[in-house]
Amino acid sequence: MADPHGFMKASRSLPKRRPVDVRIMDWREVYEASPEYSATGVREQAARCMDCGIPFCHGGCPLGNLIPEWNDLVRRDDWKVASDRLHATNNFPEFTGRICPAPCEAACVLSISDRPVTIEQIEKEIAERAWSEGWLEPQPPQSLRGKSVAIIGSGPAGLAAAQQLTRAGYAVTVYEKATRLGGLLRFGIPEFKMEKWTIDRRTDQMSGEGTQFVTSCNVGVDMTADQLRSQHDAVLIAVGAEQSRVPDAVGSSAPGVHLAMDYLVPANKVVGGELDQSSIDAQGKHVVIVGGGDTAADCLGTAHRQRAASVVQLDIYPQPPDERDDDRSPWPSWPWVLRTYPAHEEGGDRQFEVTVEEFVIGDDGRVRAVRLRRVSVEKDASGDRIVNPVDEPFEIPCDLALLAIGFEGVAPSPILDQLGISLNRGRIDAASDWSVGLPGVFVAGDAKRGASLVVWAIAEGRAAAAAIDVYFSGATQLPVPVRSGSSDLR
Repeated sequence: MADPHGFMKASRSLPKRRPVDVRIMDWREVYEASPEYSATGVREQAARCMDCGIPFCHGGCPLGNLIPEWNDLVRRDDWKVASDRLHATNNFPEFTGRICPAPCEAACVLSISDRPVTIEQIEKEIAERAWSEGWLEPQPPQSLRGKSVAIIGSGPAGLAAAQQLTRAGYAVTVYEKATRLGGLLRFGIPEFKMEKWTIDRRTDQMSGEGTQFVTSCNVGVDMTADQLRSQHDAVLIAVGAEQSRVPDAVGSSAPGVHLAMDYLVPANKVVGGELDQSSIDAQGKHVVIVGGGDTAADCLGTAHRQRAASVVQLDIYPQPPDERDDDRSPWPSWPWVLRTYPAHEEGGDRQFEVTVEEFVIGDDGRVRAVRLRRVSVEKDASGDRIVNPVDEPFEIPCDLALLAIGFEGVAPSPILDQLGISLNRGRIDAASDWSVGLPGVFVAGDAKRGASLVVWAIAEGRAAAAAIDVYFSGATQLPVPVRSGSSDLR
């Protein structure tokens, strides 16, 4: 039974972030390690959970995490059982505890009249306690099924499916085109948000369970689809949605104008020791970031650490309110509020209701400025966006423009051509059992649902693993996330 008065005794608090002037000098995570917070503060925060009669946090979480259960276990200092309950629904809580935007917190009942429970931070603390105590040893299967599964892509969807299937007794091989595992977890997310030893630690556990990893293998190029299918009894496509969206502004292909991922990936490789230097560096430059989401904030923090001369972030939409607007986004829906990331504390200018009309090219052929225009954004009767200019164009200096306006879907790939798979609005269509219309071929993650959250990717991977188990066995004992749409698998 939860403490019925816990939310009245303590207010929401999180560990302190490292001082801005200190943390921009390195690439380490922004939060300070706080043994005192880990020992007592987390339990106090967990006690704020009211154990609601209807836990809306469950509905907010794509994985259906058992949040009130492990909150109360932490409150009672029963960390081992809390870890067991957390890992019952989430393969990688150390990832989601760092980079998930926490839709569970938006749905927290306490947020109706107060600030929500610090669910994401508690999740991270449980995971880190489990690792430090040695509770997360490899769990190899007790018996083998005699069937082999290939997984293309080592992002969170592919890794989650791989761990579930390996533990169920299948021989799983994960193929990754990059030199290291993790997909955009490793190469798209900066170190200051999630240090990459967290990925290595988990994949080491998976190797100990029997999962095989093959890196630097671009399936469709280094190995054909026929070769892959001849070596494995089933294939799961988990290649993500890496095709970036490009604006139609004049000059968007000029030198000095880059897609966000073309900037972040080499920057992360430099930090990871894979490159000596990146060909795209913000040092001493006037940087303009087009976009207002997570990826834009990643570019912002990276530019600060590369010692940009100035950084301006542009968002076409109006500035959201600081608090939830009950008319526009009533509880427990995802709130339309201003999201301020740690990177915004570090500097830079943030402008709303502006659109790029042109990337202005200098005499040297490179971008020298961005021509902007103030706008108002409306939606017509069909829900389509209408952008109306409200002022005269103006320019701001720009030596480096970074485009972070989202992703269109799956990037072109020879493996899709070889399998005869076409895209539907950038995604791979799948039946309710995650199959793509070819015997033994399945899809999961962003490749199936479009660019989304890491927590959705893990949920998709777990659901696809259960679907593959049904394909081979006719039934499954693997858990299926409630919100995955796979309740009919059994």
